[in-house]
Amino acid sequence: MAEPKKTGGLDTPREARARLLPRLTPNPDAFGKATEKFARFMGTPQFLVWMSVFCIVWLGWNTFGPEPLRFDSAALGFTALTLMLSLQASYAAPLLLLAQNRQDDRDKVTLQQDRQRAERNLSDTEYLTRELAALRIALREVATRDFVRSELRSVLEELLEEDRERRPARKNRKKKAGDATMSLPRVDAAPDELQDLRNASDQVAGSEP
Repeated sequence: MAEPKKTGGLDTPREARARLLPRLTPNPDAFGKATEKFARFMGTPQFLVWMSVFCIVWLGWNTFGPEPLRFDSAALGFTALTLMLSLQASYAAPLLLLAQNRQDDRDKVTLQQDRQRAERNLSDTEYLTRELAALRIALREVATRDFVRSELRSVLEELLEEDRERRPARKNRKKKAGDATMSLPRVDAAPDELQDLRNASDQVAGSEP
């Protein structure tokens, strides 16, 4: 005997059914842009003016126009105009919601980018703060201008003090040297006398055997 065919359980996914009509998949970006343009136009004074002109022409034609050419009855309360305005309102609400949803998506993306930018700015600020702290710590070990000036001033004072101590010794040395030169006999001989002395010395040297 043939075993009965087992049906799929709950853990078995169902097969996709064949569609009689193809699925309508319009381009969401193009449709969304057109929707936003229409929604923006509906929120402008121009739309209100043209809508008012349309209603006035409709009512005036169906009220004062030739009776055979009238297409909406004033006795029935302008039923066609009421239906057209209701149809417009029924389409306008979803279009406005679609435009609002696209705007919300853009706001989310903008908010996310702003959050990322704020995080980057915060990280950059923290990095700069750490760098400034490191520079301040490093500058504490570097000689400042006032410190260098004070050190140079102290060195200059030491040099001046040493120079003051050496000046008396130099003066004493100069005095001793002056006294020694004054004690030496001065020879003030005329040029003729010097020449006679040289001749005499030459004669003495020539007379010796």
